[in-house]
Amino acid sequence: MSNSTNGSARERIASLLDDSSFVEVGSYVQARSTDFNVSASDNPADGVVTGYGVIDGRLVYVYSQDASVFGGAIGEMHAKKIANIYNMALKMGAPVIGLIDCAGLRLQEATDALYGFGSIFKKQALASGVIPQITGIFGSCGGGSSIIPAMSDFTYMTKDAKLFVNSPNAIKGNSEEKCDTAAAKFQSEEAGSVDAVFETEGELLGQIRQLISILPSNNEEDAIDETANDDLNREIAGMEGYVNDPRSALISLSDNNFFVESKKDYATGVITAFIKLNGATVGAVANASSEGTVCPGCTTKAAEFVEFCDSFNIPVLTLVNVKSFRACECSEKRMAKAAGRLVYAYVNATVPKVTVYTGEAFGTPALTFASKATGADIVYAWPDAKFSTMKAEDAVQIICADEINKAKDKKAAIDECAAKFVETQSSSMAAAKRGYIDDIIEPAGTRKRVIAAFEMLYTKREERPAKKHGTV
Repeated sequence: MSNSTNGSARERIASLLDDSSFVEVGSYVQARSTDFNVSASDNPADGVVTGYGVIDGRLVYVYSQDASVFGGAIGEMHAKKIANIYNMALKMGAPVIGLIDCAGLRLQEATDALYGFGSIFKKQALASGVIPQITGIFGSCGGGSSIIPAMSDFTYMTKDAKLFVNSPNAIKGNSEEKCDTAAAKFQSEEAGSVDAVFETEGELLGQIRQLISILPSNNEEDAIDETANDDLNREIAGMEGYVNDPRSALISLSDNNFFVESKKDYATGVITAFIKLNGATVGAVANASSEGTVCPGCTTKAAEFVEFCDSFNIPVLTLVNVKSFRACECSEKRMAKAAGRLVYAYVNATVPKVTVYTGEAFGTPALTFASKATGADIVYAWPDAKFSTMKAEDAVQIICADEINKAKDKKAAIDECAAKFVETQSSSMAAAKRGYIDDIIEPAGTRKRVIAAFEMLYTKREERPAKKHGTV
């Protein structure tokens, strides 16, 4: 792979794929429409280069839009070329990578172009959960073309690229100067439509290459499993210090500190990332809010990630440290529905699921993150982890109200009742005695215990009730 790219459609493909591996398909295709003075010479390859090649020896299909032809706008034949690539990829069980630089719908072709959009969307829908779909945005991606990255599994942008349904200036009461809703920063931090933003095209293409190297090519392959060159029994000194730093915890757990995060800048109260354990790709979800709260965006982000992992046979590790749902008017509008979707994602997932309680696990929020009750296969806890409907100090205000009110020293009465509550109801040992935790493990030994659990679950098979699909 070349180390740089100057931005043309073909050069992006050359930089993405292994050297000299690209085979073009449909290079002679041109627009059929000649209305509004459009001629065949105006649209070489109809504005999109399509074909296949390899990344680290693995087959991928790729299309790259050519902004020099009608601004990369999608017309009838342009769309047919992309749909044809999807047909080939589905037959072969290989990922599709779209390199987007598109002015939207080609107005000169009107309804033919609009139908073309629909044909791409249909192929994406059929391919979802069957083959990975990855999109890189290098220029504009507006209007109907914005649906393409929305239906992809992973989307990356360069910092100067634009992604929008309606341009900022077309939004009532807004302008680009006031809020640039098309900017990569907005789409990655506020909308959650983008997994990462990169300074250069070369960095973006390198990220796609790395992602392809760790993902199965299709839903019938197992997770990528390589020979590990890191000690499986490696203990991690000071692991208990990462209770409130789950990103460092995951990096420390992973083989050689391998870590690929998705949607890093969005809903930062939850981390979603790929790590390596004993050479195998594992999806990781971890609570990361400094307040111990979870927001609707957090649970939606986690649900989408778990659903992707389940679709492509990637085991899921969850680190839990959460106290409550975020309490504000904005969150309240979406919280229950978003939390319900995460519960559904975990329960519906049939891949191996291992959960580690590292800190506090209070109330319904703790249940939503892969608890034993919602389908985790193996659940571990660190010795100081806490489990309850709420903090012990708050709970005893209700359950020990009479004793506290009668006591001369109310603080002492609260402390005594709280200590009893922790011992009998909300400690790691109390939960383990009830079978809600499979084992209490030392933080330093988390890596070897988690690896051993996934090794045991390697041949897991689990059925779900027969149905077309869920409705959550």
